[in-house]
Amino acid sequence: MFLLSGIILLTACSKTPVEPNYDQHALAPLSVEFDNIVGGQKLVLNTGTYTNALGQPYTIQLLQYFISNIQVKKADGTTYAVNPDSSYFLIRQDDPASKFARVKVPEGNYTSLTFTVGVDSLRSTMDISKRTGVLDPGAGGHDGMYWGWNSGYIFFKMEGTAPDAPADPTGQHKFRYHIGGFGGYNAPTINNIKVITVDLTARGMAQVRKDRAANIHLMVDVSKALNGTTNVNFATNPQVMFSDYSMNIANNYATMFVHDHTEN
Repeated sequence: MFLLSGIILLTACSKTPVEPNYDQHALAPLSVEFDNIVGGQKLVLNTGTYTNALGQPYTIQLLQYFISNIQVKKADGTTYAVNPDSSYFLIRQDDPASKFARVKVPEGNYTSLTFTVGVDSLRSTMDISKRTGVLDPGAGGHDGMYWGWNSGYIFFKMEGTAPDAPADPTGQHKFRYHIGGFGGYNAPTINNIKVITVDLTARGMAQVRKDRAANIHLMVDVSKALNGTTNVNFATNPQVMFSDYSMNIANNYATMFVHDHTEN
């Protein structure tokens, strides 16, 4: 009985990782995986057929979005924000490697993750020399995620076909949702920046250590961009860009992210 009690005690203790004593300046690897799905189905560009909340079928041909300003928090409330210069990522469905946002944070056991969908106003208005990598409007890496005419980033871009969408001049029934807007330069405008906080306690906190790479696996249900508080109708809103209606889609896509599990 004593032996059995000891085994049970050890088993119980093993489920609660010990918080290490770490050097705040010694950083360890952490990745966040953005696994795009549509409802309960795998997202397949060009050939996968899905149905929105209004019963309208559609196919997704392009999907990409910016993730930025990653932060992690421990149970005691300690928060670490990744250096902003290393915290901008473009998630592209056509590039499997891009679904991992790889950063470095201090060792520790993290119970929540926070990030922004989009590009914050501070970075959007910085001198162009400080907007490099995926944020460089003049480079090919941004893949059309910048409005030259509006001097702003597109935060979320989804394009595809839907029979209910009106035919364009080529006879194709297409939808295009290019959502951006950081609040304006000198006067208030549309603000579609969304800050997302994900609780990691239910499905495994991130145990970050220097000798191994932790990965926070998120399932991203992109069908929620179309379905939610506002159910998007392809017939009446086949193209949405810099307009008030874009806020409806942004409010919808803020609900896409769910923690599936953590690999430690």
